[in-house]
Amino acid sequence: MEKFKEDFKEALKHLRIADHMTYVTFPLLNEKRLLLKIFDEIHNSIASCINSILNYEYYYKRIDLYSTSRDNLDTFFSVAKNYNISNEHIKKIKEIFEINRKHKQSAMEFVKKEKFVIMSDSLNVRILDLRTIKEYLLAAKEVLVGVGKKIG
Repeated sequence: MEKFKEDFKEALKHLRIADHMTYVTFPLLNEKRLLLKIFDEIHNSIASCINSILNYEYYYKRIDLYSTSRDNLDTFFSVAKNYNISNEHIKKIKEIFEINRKHKQSAMEFVKKEKFVIMSDSLNVRILDLRTIKEYLLAAKEVLVGVGKKIG
């Protein structure tokens, strides 16, 4: 099987896990730290979807792949319109990658009220709550549907 199909299946797997955790596990347990795990699954789904698109385009010799993820991400943004990925979805994808980067570099993370707070060294704060997670999940679903029509 081609690499892009494997990546797409991986993206679907992560999306199903995130969806189940959001709508079944989280309401059952109501553990706020699950928000971060759900966010990680959404990020992994988007990353696998991007890899799938890049490998698909590379397989058909439409693009070149680069050694840096930043260059590959820019390449993805240039071909995203071919997969019915809107500017709004691109904005959400950039937010997801930015939050993930801040999470990995964060000095402190904690739960406050109904939100998961990620604090950086410079005391900048990013907040994840259920509403935000559902927005990211919906965007990921819409992106995967568009990609699935072309690749799947």
